[in-house]
Amino acid sequence: MRAPDSRGAPVPAAAATAVASPPPAFAARAASVGASPVREILALTERPGVISFAGGLPAPELFDSEGLRASYDAAFAASAQRALQYSTTEGVPELRAAVAGRATARGLATGPDDVLVTSGSQQALTLIAATLVEPGDVVLVENPTYLAALQCFGLAGARVIPVPCDEQGILPDALADIVARERPKLLYTIPTFQNPTGRTLPAARRAAIAQTAARLGLWLLEDDPYGDLRYEGDHVPWLAAHPGAEDRTALLGSFSKVMAPGLRLGWLRAPAALRRAAVIAKQAADLHTSTVDQLAAAHYLASRDLDAHVTSVRAAYRVRRDALLTGLPDALPAGSEWNRPEGGMFVWARLPEGHDATALLTTALTHDVAFVPGSPFFTGTPDPRTLRLSFTTHTPEEIGEGLRRLGAAAGR
Repeated sequence: MRAPDSRGAPVPAAAATAVASPPPAFAARAASVGASPVREILALTERPGVISFAGGLPAPELFDSEGLRASYDAAFAASAQRALQYSTTEGVPELRAAVAGRATARGLATGPDDVLVTSGSQQALTLIAATLVEPGDVVLVENPTYLAALQCFGLAGARVIPVPCDEQGILPDALADIVARERPKLLYTIPTFQNPTGRTLPAARRAAIAQTAARLGLWLLEDDPYGDLRYEGDHVPWLAAHPGAEDRTALLGSFSKVMAPGLRLGWLRAPAALRRAAVIAKQAADLHTSTVDQLAAAHYLASRDLDAHVTSVRAAYRVRRDALLTGLPDALPAGSEWNRPEGGMFVWARLPEGHDATALLTTALTHDVAFVPGSPFFTGTPDPRTLRLSFTTHTPEEIGEGLRRLGAAAGR
C-alpha cells in the first residue's frame, strides 16, 4: 500500500515506513546523576499499613492548618490582585523583612536586602551551585551528607570530595589540608542536626572552619533547615556569624520544617555580589516564588506567634525522639550503635560487623516497616552497615509498633 504525502500524492511504501532518526542524546550530567534512593523507598512505603522511618517528613497533624488558612484568607482580603500577580524575583518586601528580623534575633545581623526568597531551600542550594560551580570544580562535603545536595552538585558537573568527619562533624585540620591540596570552590555543610547523621558541629570547629575559609579562599554553603528544632542543649551560632565567614557564606533557611513543606518557601542570605548572581539564576529558573504563598507566610509571621508554635512542635518531636531511642536496643541486632541527636529529625545507626542495612530493609519491608540505608548518603566508599531513622512523622505508639516490627525483621 502507498500512504499519501502532504499534498495527497502517493508515497512509496518504503519511504512511509522508514525508521526516523533518534533525537540527540541527553546532556551527560543528566545521564550521570541517579534518582534519589530515598524517594524511591518512600514510594515503596506508601502502601497502607507500613510504618516508615524513612522520610524526613514533618508530622502533618502538627501543622497550624487553621492559622495558615486564615493567613491565605488575609492575603486575598488585603489585595487579591496583588496575591495573584507576578512579584519581584527577590521576594515580597514583607517576607524578606520578617526573615531578616528572625535571623537578626538569632544573632546574625541581617537586613531585608540581604535576603532572597526561594522556592524551598532546595532551590537556594541549586541557585548557589549554578552561580558558583563550573564543571570540574571541586566541592567539599561532609561524609555522609544530604543526598539531594550530592545530586545538585553532580548535575553542576562538580568533582565532589568528602571531608573527614567524626561523631561531631567536620575535622578542621583535615579540612585545611584538603583545601590547601585540592583548591576547592566551596564547602557544603549542614552544621546543625545534620542530615543524615543528626550530629551538630561544635562552635569551636565552626570558628576554625571560618578562619580556614578566610585564610585559604573558600566559599561556605551553610544549610540550616533544622536549626529551630532543638530539644536539648545550648544554641550554637551559625557558621555565618563567625569572624572570617562574613563575606563568603551563603546561609540557607526553610519554612518547611516549622510551618509546612507544601508552602515551598525558603530563603538565602548571602553577600551582595553572590546574592545578585543568585537572583539572575532564579530569574532563569522560575522568575519568582509564588506571590500568594509569600504573602500568606508574611501575614502568618505578623499575626501569629511562630516561636510558640515551634515550641509545641519541639515538645512533640522530643517525645518521639525519646520513644525511638528507648526502643532501638530491642529493635536492632545486638552490638548496633546509634547517636542521640540534640534536635532535628534523624537518628543515625550502625549495625554490627557482618550485617548489611540494605539487606535488612528488604526483610523489614515484608514486616511493613521501613528505614533508609545509609550507603546512598556517602561520597566514595559507603558504609553498608549504616542506616537513618526519622522519628518525626509517627506518634510514640506508632514508633513502638514500628520498632517491634523492625525487631522481628532483625531476628530479635
